[in-house]
Amino acid sequence: MDVLYSLLDVHIQQLNPIIQDKTFTNTLNFILTTSTDDIVSITTPILDRFCINILPTIDHNIKSLILESKSMERILLAADYPNLIKLKLFNFKDNIVSYYFTDESPFRRICREQITDLMLIYDKNNDITVQREYRNGIHEYILKFFNNLKYLSINGPSSHLILDDSSPTTCFSSILTKLCVYVYCFQDCLTLLDGRLKQLTTFIVEIDHAEPSSIAHNMNNLPNLTSFSIEYRCKTTAFDIQVLPLLRRMSNLEELTLIIYNENRTRLVDGTYIHNQILLHLQRLYKFNFHIRTCTDLNNVTYGLSSDNIQETFTNIGYRHVKCILYNLTCMVICHAFSLPFISNRLEYIGNTFPSIVFTGVTKLLVFDILPFEHEFFIRIARFFPFLKDLSVMNRGRQLCRSNNVDCDHNQQYPVIEYPYLDSLHLEHSCIDYVEQFINETKTRLPRLKILEVDYCKLNTITKQFTRDVTRLNCAKVHRLIMEKQVVFPKTFYVYFPLLESASSYSYYFKK
Repeated sequence: MDVLYSLLDVHIQQLNPIIQDKTFTNTLNFILTTSTDDIVSITTPILDRFCINILPTIDHNIKSLILESKSMERILLAADYPNLIKLKLFNFKDNIVSYYFTDESPFRRICREQITDLMLIYDKNNDITVQREYRNGIHEYILKFFNNLKYLSINGPSSHLILDDSSPTTCFSSILTKLCVYVYCFQDCLTLLDGRLKQLTTFIVEIDHAEPSSIAHNMNNLPNLTSFSIEYRCKTTAFDIQVLPLLRRMSNLEELTLIIYNENRTRLVDGTYIHNQILLHLQRLYKFNFHIRTCTDLNNVTYGLSSDNIQETFTNIGYRHVKCILYNLTCMVICHAFSLPFISNRLEYIGNTFPSIVFTGVTKLLVFDILPFEHEFFIRIARFFPFLKDLSVMNRGRQLCRSNNVDCDHNQQYPVIEYPYLDSLHLEHSCIDYVEQFINETKTRLPRLKILEVDYCKLNTITKQFTRDVTRLNCAKVHRLIMEKQVVFPKTFYVYFPLLESASSYSYYFKK
């Protein structure tokens, strides 16, 4: 973006040598957007200059466009783009399909005949129950409309595919080679691999619900698949009876990514288990990334088992770039085993002890422990999770090193912690000490906080009925307040939250 901005300050004639240099522009990606949190936005006057003066001149060299959906029409109509083959849209909604991806659309030529790679990122604020126009997802329509599509990626909170109709003509493609999709259940995953996508070589799937598969599927081998990635929350034996048999059908697999959350499993997943159940069956595998979290009853674990014991089982099979964390709680054990660097953008159920690794890719974190979280713990969180956007704290224990929280407006004992990117904070299942920890600006600064989930009584106490000055700043930018009960707010509340768009009543749960 800095390069593009600098070019704007140069007279258009001086741009011509650069524009005509195909070495520079043949592989050029343009990132043009006006209103998305994930990409630096550009102002309307700059967008006008791009559309009027620059894009029509270099459109023949543009092969890839990354756009925000609201600016999509303006930019695509600005030029002909004869060589455009890749299109990525942010803040996508279903109605874009029915409006722009049609035979009457001015983009028909580009979409139907040119685009080979299509990536759609759903609007994170999209309400699926209200705005979803295609009951089973837009996937089938997209595959039929785009004649030359070889790579399709559809992601976001409202993008999941439900294949109620298991007909082989549903979501069929004879040329698609790469698919990245979010499906409702494991059955939908199996349906997509029953032969309707015969040329598929790369399959990336995230599964929402853990349900037993009740429909018989084509269980033939999948020799074309060379790359597979799955993210799945498995209940009890689902990993063993669903995921493992699927992996063994991929005899030519070269790259594998497993993000597995095992719940109520009877044994932990260690290096020995992975070697015997997975690696021995995939002889061509050369790249294996994973994060496997297992929760099991304390009675299922050998007494005295430690993180080092689990780590050793991976060392024994030749995997040294692995970290293991084992938490022994009151009645259960939580074990994390993951390859390095850490591959997922979220991490759940991390306690007081975790390795000193910078988790640069993690933007969503849930911390949980039966022992209290002290100020030093949150210093470490800020240090080792530098790009954190969404934090959930689950801890009922009172902080040991605390003063009289409500009466102490000056923190001289500890350094102030700053979370520069945190926009969602969930404190519903935490002690009042953690409300103080995050709302008091002398302890924590949250310059981007927009969504706050908290118990109203605790919030009311910590803010002294919404009059306390040191808790005012961290609340000032909140757009959405989520509580468990409906409350009649005092007048001081609305002064305290001047940007509040909604105060909703929801039961709390941690979900992607």
